[in-house]
Amino acid sequence: MALTIIILVAVGLIIAAASQTWTEVLWYDQVGFARVIWTWWISVAVLFLVGFGVMFGVVLGAISRAYRAREIGIPGDESARNLEAYRTAIEPMRRRLTWGVPAVLAVLSSAWELAPKWQEVMLAMNSESFGIKDPQFGIDISFYVFILPVILTVLGYLSNVVVFSGLISVAVHYLYGGISLTRNPHFTKAARIDLTVFLTAYVLMQAASYWLGRYTALYASNPKFDGAGYTDVNAVIPSQAILAAIAVAVAVLFAASVRSSSWRLPITGVAVMIVSALLVGYAYPAVVQKFVVDPNAQRQEATYIQRNIDATLAAYGLDGIETTAYDAATTAEAGQLQSDAESTASIRLLDPGLVSPTFQQLQQNKQYYSFPNSLNVDRYTVDSASRDTVIAVRELNLGGLGDGQRTWVNEHTVYTHGYGVVTAYGNTVASGGYPSFWEGGIPSRGDLGEYEPRIYFGQASPSYSIVGGDDGGKPRELDYPDDESKTGQVNTTFAGNGGPSVSNPFNRLLYAVKFQQANILFSQEVRDGSQILYDRDPAQRVAKVAPWLTLDGNPYPAVVDDDDDPKTPKRVKWILDGYTTTNNYPYSQHESLDEAVNTANPQSSLLGAPEESNYVRNSVKAVVDAYDGSVTLYEWDDKDPILKAWSSVFPGSVTPMSEMSADLMAHMRYPEDLFNVQRTIMASYHVKDAAEFYSGGDFWKVPDDPTTSAEDVQAPYYLTLKMPGQDKASFSLSSVYIIGGNTNRNVLTGFLAVDSETATGKPGQRNPGYGKLRLLELPRSSNVSGPGQVQNIFDSNPEVSQTLNLLSQQGSEVIKGNLLTLPVGGGLLYVQPVYVQSSKGTQYPLLRKVLVSFGDSVGFADTLSGALDQVFGGDSGATTGEEAVDGDAAAANDTSQATDGSDPTAGGATAEPTPSPTAAQPSPSATASAPASDAGGSGDPQADLDTALSDAQTAIDDADKALQEGDWTAYGEAQQRLSDAIDRATKARERIQNGG
Repeated sequence: MALTIIILVAVGLIIAAASQTWTEVLWYDQVGFARVIWTWWISVAVLFLVGFGVMFGVVLGAISRAYRAREIGIPGDESARNLEAYRTAIEPMRRRLTWGVPAVLAVLSSAWELAPKWQEVMLAMNSESFGIKDPQFGIDISFYVFILPVILTVLGYLSNVVVFSGLISVAVHYLYGGISLTRNPHFTKAARIDLTVFLTAYVLMQAASYWLGRYTALYASNPKFDGAGYTDVNAVIPSQAILAAIAVAVAVLFAASVRSSSWRLPITGVAVMIVSALLVGYAYPAVVQKFVVDPNAQRQEATYIQRNIDATLAAYGLDGIETTAYDAATTAEAGQLQSDAESTASIRLLDPGLVSPTFQQLQQNKQYYSFPNSLNVDRYTVDSASRDTVIAVRELNLGGLGDGQRTWVNEHTVYTHGYGVVTAYGNTVASGGYPSFWEGGIPSRGDLGEYEPRIYFGQASPSYSIVGGDDGGKPRELDYPDDESKTGQVNTTFAGNGGPSVSNPFNRLLYAVKFQQANILFSQEVRDGSQILYDRDPAQRVAKVAPWLTLDGNPYPAVVDDDDDPKTPKRVKWILDGYTTTNNYPYSQHESLDEAVNTANPQSSLLGAPEESNYVRNSVKAVVDAYDGSVTLYEWDDKDPILKAWSSVFPGSVTPMSEMSADLMAHMRYPEDLFNVQRTIMASYHVKDAAEFYSGGDFWKVPDDPTTSAEDVQAPYYLTLKMPGQDKASFSLSSVYIIGGNTNRNVLTGFLAVDSETATGKPGQRNPGYGKLRLLELPRSSNVSGPGQVQNIFDSNPEVSQTLNLLSQQGSEVIKGNLLTLPVGGGLLYVQPVYVQSSKGTQYPLLRKVLVSFGDSVGFADTLSGALDQVFGGDSGATTGEEAVDGDAAAANDTSQATDGSDPTAGGATAEPTPSPTAAQPSPSATASAPASDAGGSGDPQADLDTALSDAQTAIDDADKALQEGDWTAYGEAQQRLSDAIDRATKARERIQNGG
């Protein structure tokens, strides 16, 4: 019985271990990155074994030697008798302790200190030259990035080996009489030799530590700037060399003392080393700092500040930035925006951070689908023109299922995937303030053309799904309901290669244990050829196949032709930015990458980000197929030495950029997270003069977001714009700066933009202008309003405040959209969309007004063109995308039909189409039934105001009722009546204020 239990326990432990290890092998093998996990595991194992062997061997040798050299005398004094008692107690388990203590120390130290450093070791073994030498020692940067970290790791580990073995040796010698600490302390010859050896080794380790400290000073953190300053170069670094020499001399004295019976000289040497460490290592640098540097800091530190400026700009990819003086005009004139028609035509009115509820209401289709809270901005060619687009993936949301539907079969074998993408023009809206959808619905319809709409891998996918296999002609995975289908729905069977096979019983057993679900083992829904899909979040998948990358935590979707073959259906791809980083770049400023990202977007964070970095490159573009989960890592920066090193560690894991299709290339963009870090650095490092940098009087800061109550800085924005000096507008990412320090003055000081356009129309070729950073510096004497001041101007404007107050009444809520800034017309144009949604019940924002500011002029109208004309005297000279709202946009939305007769969406089709909410217009009967006051006033402005507000409330109630009933014609009519009532209320309020 006992043997049976032991066997069963052993088998259980093996299966449990295999469920966590062998399933990982299956996963990596299926995704095509098996080499990654084997390299990882083998590297860890080798380091562990090497570390174990060194620690175990040295400690075991120290114990064995001390025991063999024992001198056991006849117990005399109390101390000797106590030791004899200890020896007697230990003797029965001495052999186990002799082997067990070294083993435990070896396991713990190797597992905690050495094995986790496998990445550092692999990089050092495959190091690449930076081709740049540090300004102090003239050594290639690769030494600091690749070699030095491993040397320090090995030195630290060996120091621990020496310390542990020395202490244990002393303990054994003491226990067995080799060392006596009575009134007449003495050491046996063997004890003295052992202790001398360990002390010599330890002092040599200290000497090496002092010597290497000279190099680590070049990337040390300092209060004013990072890197070695005047005191470091002229006091600390020389003192480290002196202390290293003293330590070597002391080690020689210890080694020489082996032949003598006296430690007088080495002990004297230790005393000298300690005093030298205090005087040379601490006191002397402090004196230099206090009496040489502090009184003349600006002059003395100038050389080293300049080193810091140059290194920081190079390490963060900012050394090629183009800086232009920009004396922004503040007076608006007619036709002033004529030369910036491309930029004004692309002004994004649809705020991707706000319109998710609108997409949800109009495009969700079924309760088991959902969209992310914040949508993404991309650009697509529509009707031969590039259009900024807000895009969202319709993902599966199991939380939308009813309690009776939440069964294992449904959750893991039926509801397995999302369906389709939804796109809307960024710079236009349809009638009633709705997004102007140009692709959507189920099945998907629009201008994207044919593409694979099923989303098996996404940010909201289930933990695991079992798909594919022989379905016997009866697919079970739900695509979408369909009244025309005999079964009332359209089903599918996964036909890709997306996960490990669970056809054989052994794999099923392992996954049943892994996910703690017996149904995987016993369910008949797991068929021949079935696959199990898990680790389905795109960022999670890339993090597993590329553990050496720091990853953008917010992948964005794109519908692309991955092979440039027009006959092949397009695929939905998730695109992530991967970064290589280090914190060891000499003289570069350390920065928390995650903090720089989180302050702009609290919902976003980097995956695998180190605590601090002082070098970063967007070296990899990772692409995950939303259908089969395949991962491709494209080389994006072929000059990055860290990427080259990792490519040598994992050969074949990174695909050359030359193999990227032209269509996929066109959807790459400059990463927002990297831009957040770079703009944080540029807030100070736009100052390139060392003396001015030291004073810090011209440092800037990124303004807080004026549209929210949270203390988050304003996020950068993707939009198409033409920077001064550019030949044409391009897809860009931009941000602004205001005066730095503790002042509350929200005055604009700079505008930073980076060219994010990648498309060339040719496979594997990137736009040569991509990544070009341009900084507009406003004169220090200028007084151009920053975002906070502009928001205050908008909010305090009488007409604006009156209208927004009216919009906020009668069950409505006003939401301020993103405040965009564009350098156009020789000045800076601010544009802010204003949304309105119900304050209760069904809530989703619709665009109602547009605010514009240029200099001291404010425009406020229903459309962007109207607001611009108000500012520029009726002739802005601008072209805006919204001119096509009621034509092209409405036509695009005419494809919006309910797929099942009850769910109105964009992009679908039915046998009896009904008008979409975005294209709905009031019918003659609706117009005729409007209140009499619609046509004119009663003569009493207060009565007109009351009537208008009453009509607005009636329209809101009618709209809510129509929405609940799915009557989109009635909904459109109610929205028109609401807009008319608001206009009448505004006019009545003005008449009251003007005395009737």
